Amino acid sequence: MPLTTKQLYARARIIKLLLMDVDGVLTDGRFFFVPGAGGRLVETKGFHSRDGLGFRIWHRAGLKTGFITGRQSPVIEYRAKELGVHYLKQNAREKLEPYQEVLREARLKDEEVCYMGDDIVDLPLLTRVGLAVGVADSHKVLPRYVHYLTKQPGGFGAVRETIELILTAQGKWQAALDHYLR
Repeated sequence: MPLTTKQLYARARIIKLLLMDVDGVLTDGRFFFVPGAGGRLVETKGFHSRDGLGFRIWHRAGLKTGFITGRQSPVIEYRAKELGVHYLKQNAREKLEPYQEVLREARLKDEEVCYMGDDIVDLPLLTRVGLAVGVADSHKVLPRYVHYLTKQPGGFGAVRETIELILTAQGKWQAALDHYLR
């Protein structure tokens, strides 16, 4: 569903909540297992610093964030806490029910939500939200169902790119820049 810039900005202007999958969106989708205490393996992931700054800018603009992920991981929980994420739903292999819980908690409508995904498991949300975003290296089916496909792949600034797009449409991006120019 390719949109004109005008149509894209019209959808972006009313977004109040940025939700996303984690693996493949906030990360590059790979898992690393490293030795931990007692010979156990510990899962680790890589996150991009620009996405992290994007969360701070987004929150400073008075907007909320959330993760809906199919995996359960202490790394995700730690990163969510570190970034100040408002909603965290882990172990959500089927994402619709956790999404509806977040919507009720946030007291928002579908059209006020942007969801970012990278694979077919994200389609139930991408087809409902006001602004559906796929990362550049999404599964080949996703471009048919998203309003915007990022230039950056997952884990390499795609979230930040989406944040800048939405804040620009809402007239809030310049204030974010001004904060760092003072």
